[in-house]
Amino acid sequence: LVFLILFIIGYLCFGALIFEILEQPVEDKLIQELKAHRVNFLTENSCVTDEELEVFIKEVVSAANRGVSAVNNVTMTDANWSFGQALFFAATVLTTIGYGRVTPLSDGGKGFCIIYAVIGIPLTLILFTALVERLMVPAKYFLLFLYRKLGHIYKIFHIQLLHLGIILGTFILLFILIPAAIFAVLEPKWNYLDSFYYCFISLTTIGLGDYIPGDSANQHYRAIYKLSTTAYLLIGLVMLMTVLAVVYEIPELNLGFHF
Repeated sequence: LVFLILFIIGYLCFGALIFEILEQPVEDKLIQELKAHRVNFLTENSCVTDEELEVFIKEVVSAANRGVSAVNNVTMTDANWSFGQALFFAATVLTTIGYGRVTPLSDGGKGFCIIYAVIGIPLTLILFTALVERLMVPAKYFLLFLYRKLGHIYKIFHIQLLHLGIILGTFILLFILIPAAIFAVLEPKWNYLDSFYYCFISLTTIGLGDYIPGDSANQHYRAIYKLSTTAYLLIGLVMLMTVLAVVYEIPELNLGFHF
């Protein structure tokens, strides 16, 4: 256990170092470009003072941090708190993805969000667990099928690895690779890597919030898009939990037995 704790601490430090090396130069470049844009704007618009621009920027940034975009003269095809958008937000709360791009604006909304999460998150976990238990039934039938076909050739552990590989590969194909391709087509500013990154970050419930489907200012059918994405996230999380359950069924891969 001590070794595992030390390893995790070292892994955290390693990750921090790599992120600093990769991201710091990009951030510095962005800062310099932003400063240059600010200077150019003030030069070309002498009627605007630096203080007035600062106040305006703060208002825009504050609104953006709360999910309100100033793009296109503060007009979007659908409000953040339409039913479809609100359902998407509720799903990110119950699944603990929590993107953070759109958050409750009112005190009542914040209070309700706390109560809603306290009740809903445990219920969602119970539902997901029940669904995984049922999905494990056909998964185990498939494993027995592999035992009957390959048991006289390969060891049990190797057959279990094959079983895991098939299920994991199917999950990656159906819930990462194909959805990433769809998002890359539907989202005007996303390339395939951006879409793949979004799928991975969302289904692992990291939910950084830097990429969210349907948030472009000119997004058509936003409500339907958000509902479809909500369904994708819920089903994808259940399937990911099923993959983890299959891993847990293999003692050699269950690290809990080794610490």
